[in-house]
Amino acid sequence: MDEWESLLRRAGCEERVVRHCRAVTALALSLAGDDPLFDRALLTAGGMLHDIGRSVTHGIGHAQAGAAICRALDLGEPVARVVERHTGAGLSADDCVLLGLAPVECVPVTPEERLVAYADKRLRGARVVSMERELERSYSLPHRSRRRMCRLWHEMELLTG
Repeated sequence: MDEWESLLRRAGCEERVVRHCRAVTALALSLAGDDPLFDRALLTAGGMLHDIGRSVTHGIGHAQAGAAICRALDLGEPVARVVERHTGAGLSADDCVLLGLAPVECVPVTPEERLVAYADKRLRGARVVSMERELERSYSLPHRSRRRMCRLWHEMELLTG
């Protein structure tokens, strides 16, 4: 994890972002346990780098910005996709357009993409929060976004619980 922390700092991420990325990674790895379904190296890289785009913006576009950084650094498409698809329970290409982002499908698909997105939703900074609280906070989101969050929550609870 030290190499990823160093990369976050070189990119310009604040210390609180680095702490959050460490916490997301630890939670994702803990939830994955020894399950062979998960690629632990990809969970580590994706968890540590999921917010690298916060070195550019703290807005909703940080995921796409972070994926662009990962691609520019040639870290591999699987890592870039974990970063790009971690926001909430994901954003469809249509959601992205409505938010003023590039029209890219950003809904997590692979187990690692889904688990990093879930771990990120379960943390406020480095503190674990209940998924119920996050769902309550999401009432201002479109129904399809809330439905995706709820589905991700239930799937991850079944898979890791």
